[in-house]
Amino acid sequence: MSTRILPAAGDPDAARLITTLLGRLPAAEPAGPVTDSTALLDTLARLAAESVDALPEVVLVHERIGPLPALELIREVALRFPAVGVVLLSSDAGPSLFSAAMDSGARGLIGLPVTYEELAARVQAAAQWSAGVRRHLGGGQQQPTGPGGRVVTVAGAKGGVGTTFTAVQFALAAAASGRRTALVDLDLQAGDVGSYLDVQFRRSVADLAGIQDISPRVLQDAVYDDRTGLALLLAPGDGERGEEVDERAARLVIAALRARYELVVIDCGTQVTGANAAAVELAEVAVLVTTPDVVAVRAAKRLVRMWERLQVRKAEDTVMVVNRWSRHTEIQPALIEKITGTRVTRTPVPAAFKELQAVVDAGRVQDLDNRSTVKQALWKLAGELGLLSAPATASAESPSAELAVRAAAGPLARLRRGREG
Repeated sequence: MSTRILPAAGDPDAARLITTLLGRLPAAEPAGPVTDSTALLDTLARLAAESVDALPEVVLVHERIGPLPALELIREVALRFPAVGVVLLSSDAGPSLFSAAMDSGARGLIGLPVTYEELAARVQAAAQWSAGVRRHLGGGQQQPTGPGGRVVTVAGAKGGVGTTFTAVQFALAAAASGRRTALVDLDLQAGDVGSYLDVQFRRSVADLAGIQDISPRVLQDAVYDDRTGLALLLAPGDGERGEEVDERAARLVIAALRARYELVVIDCGTQVTGANAAAVELAEVAVLVTTPDVVAVRAAKRLVRMWERLQVRKAEDTVMVVNRWSRHTEIQPALIEKITGTRVTRTPVPAAFKELQAVVDAGRVQDLDNRSTVKQALWKLAGELGLLSAPATASAESPSAELAVRAAAGPLARLRRGREG
């Protein structure tokens, strides 16, 4: 029986050497190398969507893969595709790295430069382990076959533009449409998601910082299951604890959430930290909220340029939402798109604070009336951005669910689905 092997190496020379050696292994069936972590996860997700048996038995991860660091990539592969044996290739083959690789879910470590004998031994061991797991699970029928949850980040150009309100409404719309949705507050020093939803909970994202293996039970202990249907992972009540959540912690938390929820909406606030920069980098959809005034648009441009300089996200891959818009505003969405280089959504959010004042003051934005023009615009935007379930799978038992379904069926959503098809 042949062993299917998928190498992942960002270094072209390393990829060629690995491919050459794999071609010499008996009964090996090597695939073409993938060059980054995103391509690897996308490839595995596509194969898993067919069946678990379509997945390769072995994945080789080179230490210079990116943008996700090698150990974090191994952890994510192990979480999402546990019947795949992952082997790390590294110039450091010492006991510390070996232990860290095993903790991340690797089935072996190969020192660089690669030798044929060591490659053959480690690939064989990982393939045997993979085959045993699949036999134990009855051909893989119990393995997850989806690509994992989508991550959507919502950041603000500056304070007061409506970042948290937008993130909360996106999450509520997704939950009403039937998606298992987590809402995460990564505005680590000034997060207000709990205040907007009238939730007090002693645990926060800071309680997950420093945990190397975030199991489903550990994650569940930190998450608050709200009556709205949302799973809430709040910012720490003591702002100074936000410093505990660094880039590495954020990546581990997001990987754990992806494995458990269909959609993860992250409120990134307005400040750039290692944690929320990592979230924006990992997100399938990165939303930036601005208002149509000179100060906010300048702030939005600064933030977009900073993301580009830090290689977090390109301007053209950022979606701009224009909040508090009116036809009489001098700065219109087309001008904001030109100034910032982002993609401005077709649906602006109207300036109608009087509709919101009562629920915001009460800290219960989930009770906003369905007739609110602001709510209708934001839920329509959720549909345009692909955050909602298809109408056939959404519950229509409540007016909120019906509103979410109508948003998903909007013109832009139909165009998006047509392109995907």
